[in-house]
Amino acid sequence: MGAVRLLGWLVLSALAPGAAHLRAGWRKTGLVLIGCYAAVLLGLLAVALATDNLVGSLAGSVVDDTWLMTITIGSALLGVAWFALMVHSFVVLRPGALRQAEQIVTGTLAGLLAVAVLAPFAVATQYGWTARQTLNGIFREEPPEPQAQGEKPPERPRDPWAGRERVNILLLGGDADDHRPGVRTDSMNVASVDVRTGNTVLISLPRNLEEVRFRPGTPMAERFPDGFRLPTDPGGGRSDLLNSVWEYSDAHPEIFGGKRNQGPKVLMDTIGYTLGLDVDWYALVNMWGFARLIDAIGGVTLTVERDVVFGRYNEGLVKAGTRKLKGADAMWYARSRTNSDDYTRMRRQRCVIGALLDQADPATVLARFTKVAGATKELIQTDIPRAMLTNLVPLALKVQDAEVTSIQFVPPLITTWNPDWDKIRNLTQKAIRESTSARPVAASATPSPTKSPKKKDQGKTTETGQDPAKGLTDGCGKV
Repeated sequence: MGAVRLLGWLVLSALAPGAAHLRAGWRKTGLVLIGCYAAVLLGLLAVALATDNLVGSLAGSVVDDTWLMTITIGSALLGVAWFALMVHSFVVLRPGALRQAEQIVTGTLAGLLAVAVLAPFAVATQYGWTARQTLNGIFREEPPEPQAQGEKPPERPRDPWAGRERVNILLLGGDADDHRPGVRTDSMNVASVDVRTGNTVLISLPRNLEEVRFRPGTPMAERFPDGFRLPTDPGGGRSDLLNSVWEYSDAHPEIFGGKRNQGPKVLMDTIGYTLGLDVDWYALVNMWGFARLIDAIGGVTLTVERDVVFGRYNEGLVKAGTRKLKGADAMWYARSRTNSDDYTRMRRQRCVIGALLDQADPATVLARFTKVAGATKELIQTDIPRAMLTNLVPLALKVQDAEVTSIQFVPPLITTWNPDWDKIRNLTQKAIRESTSARPVAASATPSPTKSPKKKDQGKTTETGQDPAKGLTDGCGKV
């Protein structure tokens, strides 16, 4: 056998294990290898044909801790086995019968081919390990409920949403600072997701909402029966706005019978009561960690309507125009208060979120997986249970292709210093009803061309003459 034919059989063996063994006369070994390989391929095909919404199911499975460990270990073992198979395939093809120069060339190329075969498994092993470490660092396992002796643990329900039509997740942007204690939640949005369609309403509440009401019967309602009100700060500012609820609750454990770290729970319940929703979980994002995430995906393309000035001495500038922004510039665009107000900032933050939904597609995330994982681990604090990820990831894929609308409770829709609580709840329910009526979509690995279409008919206008429910990116890029 010549050198070219030997290499040809070796390449074929990389694609169909056992081919080189059959050619070399190792009939039983070759048939076993090809048979096992064919059985695995047929098994994967059968699973794909039998599984509805394959992409969503796979995405949900691969974030399961057991599956991630299996993928990590399995990829490592399979990579080593395939590498060894390539080496053995080269040996059984008897390269010693070639001339010395041909032996050197074929041996070198065979080694490179073996390494090339090993590389995808090494990448899969690294991704699996990184993903598992990242997810286990962010999401916590719920402690199992105590069982009576001899009692079987409850089975996981077939319906992960327990009959619920919507999942409500509180998305918070934390503005932590070394010069002040506690957590200030300067960005507060509730993502209300229809579990059937993926259609989502993003509900934004302003940081400076005053006279916040607490759910009757709770410790905070007993402390502030007429609304959240504190004396003015020495500098003339206020520490009794909505964005201070978390910080105040953490700083006063005596209100909760000595229990500490009640801020997240209190804020979730307070915002849920304000909107007339049951908030399931929260996710707190460090705003400057968010900049790292944007850098990890290679930046985000935004249209800056007009120059945005930032910095203590107005020394920074994000110039107007459409271009790809790095994380720091994207965050200053979203957060700068210079020559601006809180409501303009809320709109700009919504534009950044919308741009990320459009541009952080699975292909981009996979290509930059290690950087994304590293940024995410330092970015998020959440109470979402680890086990729920297998259900939330397929739902997130639905959201990417579904209709995302938003409603912002800012003037003139409401007055932040004297909010109409009934109006807030009624408009929230109206926006959710209209979102629910849209048709469902299937989860897809490829984002749709338009993520946030504007509704053609939003019904009657509100008392302000505006329809508050809009597409997520409506108004972005406009002066």
